[in-house]
Amino acid sequence: MSFEQVFKHITKFMQTQPCGNFRLMIGTDSQVHNKQTVFITGIVIQNEGKGVWACIRKLVIPRRMIHLHERISYELTLSEEIVSLFTNDRKNQLIDIVLPFIYQGASFTIEGHIDIGAGNRNKTREFVKEMITRMEAFGVKAKIKPNAFVASCYANRYTK
Repeated sequence: MSFEQVFKHITKFMQTQPCGNFRLMIGTDSQVHNKQTVFITGIVIQNEGKGVWACIRKLVIPRRMIHLHERISYELTLSEEIVSLFTNDRKNQLIDIVLPFIYQGASFTIEGHIDIGAGNRNKTREFVKEMITRMEAFGVKAKIKPNAFVASCYANRYTK
């Protein structure tokens, strides 16, 4: 699908119940295989408690990316690329869907899910501040494990 088609699916999903609580979540995960590294970016629109629509974008790099910082940074770059396609005009189109229903509890947020964790046992903990800062520079709420399920669960499922 083109991004335009993805955007149309998202708007259509939101228009079915415009008084919902919507979370647009973007996250990327990767898996190193024998001769390549597979990156999957998940784009998920959730109406909390009432359903979800999701799709993925797959990218294969024909080499083993074994350095963790390089791979995490590239995952974030791919997520940032998708986030940047949600221009102010497109964000405003999505906000306009829920705006008439704000006083009835409707909401809309955008989150960037980053496949890193801050726990002592997590190898990616040293990159947390850097990656959160990058994502927030796009005006998006950054989420890390265990709250980054689009990257750590949804996208991860398709990297195998």
